[in-house]
Amino acid sequence: MPPSTLDLNPAHAERDLDDTPSTPSHRALIGKVPNHWLHSPSPPTFDLTRPSPPAFDVPSPKSCVRLGTTTTPILISPSLSALVIIDMQNFFLSTCLGRPTDGAGNVAAKRLLDTAIPAARKAGIRTIWLNWGLTNEEIDNMPPSTRRAFGFEAALNSAAPALDAHGVNQTAAEQVMDDKNGTIGEKEMTENGRPTRIYRGLGSDIGPVRLEDGSIVDGGKLLMRDTWNAALPPALDASYVEGRQLEHTPDVWIHKNRMSGLWGPATACTEYLEKEGIKTLLFAGVNTDQCVGGSLQDAFTKGWDCILLRDACGTTSPGFASECVEFNCARTWGFVSDCADLEKGVESMFRAT
Repeated sequence: MPPSTLDLNPAHAERDLDDTPSTPSHRALIGKVPNHWLHSPSPPTFDLTRPSPPAFDVPSPKSCVRLGTTTTPILISPSLSALVIIDMQNFFLSTCLGRPTDGAGNVAAKRLLDTAIPAARKAGIRTIWLNWGLTNEEIDNMPPSTRRAFGFEAALNSAAPALDAHGVNQTAAEQVMDDKNGTIGEKEMTENGRPTRIYRGLGSDIGPVRLEDGSIVDGGKLLMRDTWNAALPPALDASYVEGRQLEHTPDVWIHKNRMSGLWGPATACTEYLEKEGIKTLLFAGVNTDQCVGGSLQDAFTKGWDCILLRDACGTTSPGFASECVEFNCARTWGFVSDCADLEKGVESMFRAT
């Protein structure tokens, strides 16, 4: 067998096993202590709790979450795990910027609020809000590849809109309506009937935004720290405020400055995870195939356990984009699960106490 996979009990190869992962018989050690998994063949289970040698005791069902996945069930330790929620910000979700209430991102947000976040908190799994939050220095040093993804000026010294079809800018949209005497063609409308907004890239002013109650706020500079557009929508923000007041494993907010929050030699996120000794990451947020997928792949490359909560993620890309991420995550990068399985696993852990 490969040198990184060790059969802990080769003498027990013919021994019958129980239907539960309560026996250490014929388990395989994957990786090198202290960063290791165990695999049990009957029933097939990956143990991600990193039990200590030399006994490598099977974790008590009272202390771990047994999580169903699309491939093989896994055992995770709440104290070594974090729910990482990526980019659930006003810019990507707010209906005041034309995002549909029933869009994939807002549907995922509801699943998080209703199921995944309460389950994680009940289990003692820390919640990390990993969001765009740029500084002026980061804008100045932003590479053109990232700038292009969020729009750029059509020409030097030009006031023309950015060359990007997905952007927003309330002032520009209102100007379009003024120029056309208040009428806009169907192709210029978003999915929920609001004017399409135009923006000029990261760090550019979004302009005033009319909220649902009719009040006007300054949208701020695109995805810059401490702006309305980079803040969480009200329901998610209330959840974050509640979570950061927890006595044990309070929620944390971490800024990122690329699509991936774990890129390069080190980021604020990787430094925090290493400091806290977190090994297992459950990923949620938007967009599945961009910031979520990019962060997950970097986490996998750097050695973290990766679990995609597929119904807690959303994207505006075609369906095959999410399918590709889920396919590769299930077969290579880690595991794919959902909010209901997380809730079920947590409830089972508490029933065992």
